[in-house]
Amino acid sequence: MRFRFEAPIVHWRGPAPFYFAAVPEEIGAEIRQVAKFVSYGWGVIPVTARIGEVRFTTSLFPRQGSYLLPLKDAVRNQTGRSEGERVAVEMQLAGEPGA
Repeated sequence: MRFRFEAPIVHWRGPAPFYFAAVPEEIGAEIRQVAKFVSYGWGVIPVTARIGEVRFTTSLFPRQGSYLLPLKDAVRNQTGRSEGERVAVEMQLAGEPGA
């Protein structure tokens, strides 16, 4: 399953601060249909993603009926993006052909 979406970068100010791009609800609904087959625990789902020319692997976190795509500092720095800016994401669930 491949997906493309745009989302603003948000800063999670919880106990462990991190940056994320929220997966749109309609894409989250598609992912939930296969989640039990691709999750490795706690509902997190491994993905390969690309923003611009930067390709990276991470795991989606379930959040309010959809998912959050973590954006490590290395990814944000390489793309030159910061909190509040919109990013265009291409994403594929890990473990699938071409991932």
